[in-house]
Formats: sequence, structure tokens, C-alpha cells
Amino acid sequence: MRTEEEMADEKAIRKLIERQFGCLSWSPGVSADWNTFQLDFLSGAPLYPAIRPVKQQSVNAFIERLSELAKTKILSFHEKVLGTEVRVFGNVAIAMAGCETVENETEVSRGVEMLLLVKDAGQWKIAGQAWDSESDEVKVPSYLSG
Repeated sequence: MRTEEEMADEKAIRKLIERQFGCLSWSPGVSADWNTFQLDFLSGAPLYPAIRPVKQQSVNAFIERLSELAKTKILSFHEKVLGTEVRVFGNVAIAMAGCETVENETEVSRGVEMLLLVKDAGQWKIAGQAWDSESDEVKVPSYLSG
């Protein structure tokens, strides 16, 4: 049986994930909330996008790349959480989030994001994040697809 503290931690992590995905939405005239997005990460947290070969990216580099794409190629971007799975042990946690993105109002894609989280001074922060995109061979699992 889970304690009240474990349930509160899981709720806080789910809220953090929802906030992260919500910050990454923009449309013409409305920019993403990059400041809030960045605040949920520990300093130096690595990101590992779906592209291969694997290339580690900093949060700042990720923001810069998406900010440029928002001006040129991806004029609108909306991302939403489909489902999450969270496991907490003390001050560490892992979370999986199924997500759906819509680029330029027409291009829909889905994927899964994996997050490593740590709790410090009562706040959960992302220590690292990696993600992959759904394909014909690899589908978002039903427990993460809403």
C-alpha cells in the first residue's frame, strides 16, 4: 500500500509532466513558455532526442533549436500527454509519458518520453530525459496512450 507522501509525490510528478508538455505549445503570435520549461530541469540535465545516432543535448540547446524552428519550419506546435506511468522511491523517480504532437495543425505524431527525476528541497526536478517516436514497428503502449 502506498503512503500519502508517495501519492503526493506521484501527483507532483504528473503535474510537472503536464506542465512540461503544456510549455511546449506555440502558434503564430504565441510563443512557448521556455522559462517555465527550463525551470523544471536540474542544471546540466541531459536530453536525448529520438533522432539517431544518439546525440546528447543540453536544455538550452534544445530550446534554441526549437525556438528557431518556431520561426521558420514549425509555425504551430501542440503537445499533450496521453498517459503516464510513475515510480517513486524516496527522493528518486522514473516516469514514462505517452504523448501526441501536432505540428503546423496537420502533422500528428506520437511517442514516449522517459524521465529521471530527483527531489531536492521538496521539489521534483528532471535530471535527464530521453524520448522516441512511434513507428510502424514500435507503437505507444496502451497503458500510455490514454
